[in-house]
Amino acid sequence: MNNDLENSAKEYSALLDQACMNVGADLFEDQIEIFDLAMAKARFSAAMSLVNHSEGEHQGLATYFLASTLRELDQLLLADPNVYGLSQSEISGKDAINEPLKPENAMRIGRQYANASLPEIELASEHEIIRKTFSDFSDKHIKPVAQKIHNENLLVPRSLIEPLKDLGTFGLSIPEQFGGLKPDDREDLITMVIVTEELSAGSLGAAGSLITRPEIIARALLEGGTEQQKNKWLGKIASGETLCAVSVTEANAGSDVASVSLSAAKTEGGYILNGSKLWCTFAGAANVILVLARTDKTEKSHKGLSLFMVEKPSSESDEFEFSQDGGGRMTGKAIKTLGYRGMHSFEMSYTDFFVPEENLIGGETGLNRGFYYTMKGFLNGRLQTAARACGLMRSAYESTKAFATDRSIFNKKLIDHPLTLRKIADIAGLISASRTYTLDVAKKMEQGGGALDANLVKLFACQSAEKVARDALQLHGGMGYAQETEVSRHFVDAKVLSIFEGTEETLAVRVIGREMTVN
Repeated sequence: MNNDLENSAKEYSALLDQACMNVGADLFEDQIEIFDLAMAKARFSAAMSLVNHSEGEHQGLATYFLASTLRELDQLLLADPNVYGLSQSEISGKDAINEPLKPENAMRIGRQYANASLPEIELASEHEIIRKTFSDFSDKHIKPVAQKIHNENLLVPRSLIEPLKDLGTFGLSIPEQFGGLKPDDREDLITMVIVTEELSAGSLGAAGSLITRPEIIARALLEGGTEQQKNKWLGKIASGETLCAVSVTEANAGSDVASVSLSAAKTEGGYILNGSKLWCTFAGAANVILVLARTDKTEKSHKGLSLFMVEKPSSESDEFEFSQDGGGRMTGKAIKTLGYRGMHSFEMSYTDFFVPEENLIGGETGLNRGFYYTMKGFLNGRLQTAARACGLMRSAYESTKAFATDRSIFNKKLIDHPLTLRKIADIAGLISASRTYTLDVAKKMEQGGGALDANLVKLFACQSAEKVARDALQLHGGMGYAQETEVSRHFVDAKVLSIFEGTEETLAVRVIGREMTVN
């Protein structure tokens, strides 16, 4: 990267920080400005990550992506000085920003990645072996059935789940002492990121999301569970003997987790659940559901919530009902969705459903602390969702390159048209920046930091996935709109990424905004 562009990046970084300082502290009244700043912060952080990882033949891509990022920052921060209180209308080095974005350079970058692979992520040898193992599994076992699962809205077949059990997939977040693959003395989020990306490249709904629920539950148990609970559940989850689901969302409590109203009333020997939940993914096949319920009705905030391990028989049906001897009842009905098919997301209902007190995570100590245990798992889940987005983008990119290379239009290959090449350059930048940033955040979180970055990378990678999938479908033309093409699946799957694990609006304003702006 040339010195002028590097200096411009520093100046825009300072302007971005100043804009955050100048925005008001009202997360409602100022949410438009906060949202835009959060998105800008996420993209800038990803761009700098790509720059720091790029060398040799890939430096041109990093320069191109950084320049496009700085141009967006310029348009946001300096278009109207009154919005962010920035009086500076120009900065030095704008020519350094414009030069890499000239059409001829965009075409050159696009042609480079139309004929070559994306930059490889530098990994330690043991992580590279893991990546190759799951990449091969994805190519041989997941991709051949992914489109059929999507088109026919099938449940993930046992023919995929069983070999994934053998690979230890469900134990990536569980320490070795409990039968998992995670070292007892340290984190290994890089492995989780690598495996998630490779499985998601095969299918988001039928593979890439299989380990999200074990991740969230394992984190909750490790954070707040009793030793008895850890010993009972973690080994079975790690082996895949116990398949699991997470039930947090409600009709009036989506990303606003603190508004959960499903009640858990104390009774002799346990608690009685009453209420409903939405979007409980994999609830049918699951043997246990992690349920967030309100145990203190006098407390309307996050402080009155607790977590329960709710056991149930596994079912492969789109609808199920489980009745207890004492009259309690649990029902589930799969919700029809545009995409993200394979695991099925359920609407759940609990009527006088009894849960024994030993299934309250943390026991009496964990009473009314469920929100905190949930958030611990969700933070890692957001990092994992960024990895899911990376896998989906890679798959969409490869499909599009193959199609554009074969397709001719106006007597030229689609891949040779300047607009196509610029789209390829943009796609390559978004994917590569998402991948390097995800890896960087995983390393930070392994060291005990990176909480803000986990939210930022989820925000950036998921929005990037929507852009990449949209451009990939567009380059396919009419064939992209056909249900039988893979890119149409990528398009509808990508949309869900910015919704679950915290919608991008809530994440940007209520989580990232709270950290970025002066309160």
